[in-house]
Amino acid sequence: MAGTLYLVATPIGNLEDITLRALRVLRECDLVAAEDTRHTGQLLKHFGIQKQMVSYHRFNEARRSAELLERLKAGAKVALVTDAGSPGISDPGERVVAAVLAAGCRVEPVPGACAMVAGLTASGLPTEEFHFAGFLPHKSGQRARRLSELAAVPGTLVLYESPFRIERLVGEMKIAFPGRQVVLARELTKRFEEWLRGTPEALAAMLAARPRKGEFVVMIAPAGEPSEAPELDAETVDDEDAVDESNAGGDNSHGSAH
Repeated sequence: MAGTLYLVATPIGNLEDITLRALRVLRECDLVAAEDTRHTGQLLKHFGIQKQMVSYHRFNEARRSAELLERLKAGAKVALVTDAGSPGISDPGERVVAAVLAAGCRVEPVPGACAMVAGLTASGLPTEEFHFAGFLPHKSGQRARRLSELAAVPGTLVLYESPFRIERLVGEMKIAFPGRQVVLARELTKRFEEWLRGTPEALAAMLAARPRKGEFVVMIAPAGEPSEAPELDAETVDDEDAVDESNAGGDNSHGSAH
């Protein structure tokens, strides 16, 4: 009897993001396929779980998909995890899921933390219709074309961006989305979770005076959408009781991942 591929969502910052079901699946599975075995190893160690792990990332996905499929055909239970959040959302996972389903094996989601959902629901922007675009291309011409396309998309736009390109993105939004309300969420569910709200013009001035660390979830209001949020606002959550990956020796560069 064929095994099951479990898509296990992992914490996006605070280790308490993980679900009881995710912990059970990680304890019961035969193999954990991880985007970064070192990072996932720290997570498993924190919860007292010892499992065989293999790496699965965009550089070895074709070869590793075939290997995982063989294990599943032999009846193994395989948990697929990324460094943070839900597998397949701007992270590895899509290719192996397609291969497993094509082979007639079972894929079972184990839902949990997702930075896109966390950011959108707390943004204060409309949620009845939204468009998730993930990370933008790195090249200037491709980015400009993509932003121009997205400007015409109805609903709230949701993007991911690194701390190294966030100022660049805000500058690009001045041209693509002038005057729109934008919400930047940084270090989601971590101790120093931060929310910046304002127009691209206002956010540019705010970012110039602030240190940047951790990936951003960027949310852009629909064109013509009135907002009750203030024109310029910054909110930092400093939770003394938060348990995030930094407390367990985690790599903070994965803070607001997916």
